[in-house]
Amino acid sequence: MMALDPGDKGRFAVIIPVFNHGRTVQDVVRAALDLALPVYVVDDGSTDGGVPMVPAFPGVHHLRHAVNRGKGAALLTGFRQAARVADWAISLDADGQHAPQDALSLMRAIAPGTRPVVVGCRQHMQAQGAPWTSRSGRAFSNFWVRTAGGPRVCDSQSGMRIYPLPEVLHLGVQAMRYQFEVEVLVRAAWQGLPVIEAPIRVTYQSKEERISHFRPFADFVRNSTTFTRLIVRRIFGGPWR
Repeated sequence: MMALDPGDKGRFAVIIPVFNHGRTVQDVVRAALDLALPVYVVDDGSTDGGVPMVPAFPGVHHLRHAVNRGKGAALLTGFRQAARVADWAISLDADGQHAPQDALSLMRAIAPGTRPVVVGCRQHMQAQGAPWTSRSGRAFSNFWVRTAGGPRVCDSQSGMRIYPLPEVLHLGVQAMRYQFEVEVLVRAAWQGLPVIEAPIRVTYQSKEERISHFRPFADFVRNSTTFTRLIVRRIFGGPWR
């Protein structure tokens, strides 16, 4: 087990949303357990048969959606459960690209007495073999997050973050799929919740081994719809009221 010293920052829990990551999720869970924190694995309607082994890990709480509802919905399910025992939720993707030990970097970035959303800024993505869709998508997303009134960040699509509980549950985020992670940044800024960043590592599997649920047309439509809704709300709806 790793020696975690959150100081006076409160209690932490790990949330791992899963959808058909059967090949990678068990290794991710093992590494997350080394943090000596409660771990919540949220199976978002997986059909690949890889998640049922996870409950056998001591210290893991297994939550399940009967059907796929989206990454945002899975995160919210984990947040609600974790809020019973924790003040902060560390989100971690199940595909193995993140190093759970980098949670320490995110925790250290939290100044005493503050309640920010902490985003892990993935370093050296191109050198680590990140697909062009991830690199270009990050730049696209960063621009539109800022345009919608959100914070200026380097990695608005990062899946490794720390969220304050229960504040994140009351932001009113509507997007329930991958767009949750960008909308939460915009709404945090609207409501005066700080957003900060800390560097994290990233590892990408080869193209043949990589598990991706990216759907170019569907995700473009969803991204465009989310940002359009947020920008219209910012201009006409008075988001700060």
